[in-house]
Amino acid sequence: MDNGLFSLSGKTALVTGGSRGIGLAVAKGLAGQGADIAIIARDKSRLQAAREQIQESSGKKVWTFPFDLENTKAIGQLFEKIISETNKEINILVNCAGTTARGPAEDVDLESWNRVVEVNLTAVFAISQAFCRHRKKAGKGGKIINIGSLMCHGGRPTTTAYAASKGGLLMVTRSLAVEWAKYNINVNTIGPGFIATDLTAPLRADEDFNKWVLSRTPFERWGQPEDIAGTAVFLASSASDFVTGQILYVDGGWVAAI
Repeated sequence: MDNGLFSLSGKTALVTGGSRGIGLAVAKGLAGQGADIAIIARDKSRLQAAREQIQESSGKKVWTFPFDLENTKAIGQLFEKIISETNKEINILVNCAGTTARGPAEDVDLESWNRVVEVNLTAVFAISQAFCRHRKKAGKGGKIINIGSLMCHGGRPTTTAYAASKGGLLMVTRSLAVEWAKYNINVNTIGPGFIATDLTAPLRADEDFNKWVLSRTPFERWGQPEDIAGTAVFLASSASDFVTGQILYVDGGWVAAI
């Protein structure tokens, strides 16, 4: 497959949280442009279902790795296992796995706070470190794409832990972009708006909240996971070789609106 600037033929992408929602849509999008795919998620059955979907839609090779990214100390070993089992260089890393803990800030327990930060921020740093070492050893560049949030831009009530982790993610993106440019590694973040996923199902079920989202979004709809895929393809491809340290909001105009 050769789609010019956007071709990912001959590349292999590792997508965390790739078994559903935004992660699955991004994995499908990258595979559709020619990349082989490795996906990490906790649930083995969802991983298998995702593998079948990606292979059916693209015909590309897909590997699955069940793993809970809260186990940050084992991420380095996991990365080595992925390299060994795929027998591939990993050219693209998409950090999509995430979790949240909703509730008034004064009531959020530290166990919940720590899990959100471990999965959304510390795990991203740990696997990005492993990816960087891998690319340095190969003597080649690579692309890191972090999945952020509107919470990289601002906060709202009941999302303190999540907002803190996503705000931190944006600064990790910028810091790594500056430091790893010498290795020809691009590091960017996608900032989805309100996207219809399992994670946001409780919000969509809240009639008042749903009306608020629609009223604040110029396109007057929730985004779909597939809305994120094209931006991920751009950031994974040679079309974005001079783009690093940026956040691209895919939000239906949310951030632009007053």
